Amino acid sequence: MKDNNNKTVKFSWPYKRKNYILFGFGVFVIIVGYLTMYLGDVNSFQSLIVSPLLLLLGYLVIIPVALLFRK
Repeated sequence: MKDNNNKTVKFSWPYKRKNYILFGFGVFVIIVGYLTMYLGDVNSFQSLIVSPLLLLLGYLVIIPVALLFRK
């Protein structure tokens, strides 16, 4: 008796080039945020306002958009 279970499953990776570019940009923004925090004085505008906004933008906006974006 022959077993005809030769079904192939086609898997397509959901992430394309645009996703990787957005993810790389998000990582870049996060690195810039940490560098901005490191290079500013303790109580400066740069360390208290700019760098947390860059980090929030990178972690909460750009990286999730890169992971959820489909076209």
